[in-house]
Amino acid sequence: MNENLIKVLKEEKILPIVRSSNPNTVSDIAKALIEGGVKVLEINVENSMIYKVIEEISKYASVCAGGIITSIQADAALASGAKILSSPVFSMNLVKISKDKEIPYIAGTSTANEAYNAWKARIPLIKIYPITAMGGAMYIEDLLRPMPFLNVMPLGNVKIDEAVSYINAGAAAVGIGRNLYEGYSFHEITQRTKKVLKDLKG
Repeated sequence: MNENLIKVLKEEKILPIVRSSNPNTVSDIAKALIEGGVKVLEINVENSMIYKVIEEISKYASVCAGGIITSIQADAALASGAKILSSPVFSMNLVKISKDKEIPYIAGTSTANEAYNAWKARIPLIKIYPITAMGGAMYIEDLLRPMPFLNVMPLGNVKIDEAVSYINAGAAAVGIGRNLYEGYSFHEITQRTKKVLKDLKG
């Protein structure tokens, strides 16, 4: 399995998540993020037109296909050039596809029990979602105290100025969505991306 991309994610400490049903918007935001220095980004598959964007953006960066729940979506994402699968849920069906295709799978969990079961299934990076509702950085600290072996990535309404506190709490990486780009020009998105990458490298 290509664990190298998970390694890159842990080095970058951030997974930007682009979510829009408009393929042109997704493409423009993704390019602005890449311009800011991002090597791996998640593109949420809102509809079938987004597969074309994954194909296009894959030429410039490694794409994680997000919002994947079914094997049909997984196959279409991989055929479009996605290098990682990400799901809001923890699905054994996607674990199987991940093993068969040797593609990393980032599973979504909320509770300690779900996170532990995902770790037992050898999920290389476990999403903790929705983190803001679960208690923020303190929840990550509480989760990792008895299970420091978990590789977790909090996401769900995370602001860029909170990213460092999540890493300090023990997260391997942090997922940031609309706070990176919503309401900003493409130049501003690039600048915000550069800043958060710099902050995270400390």
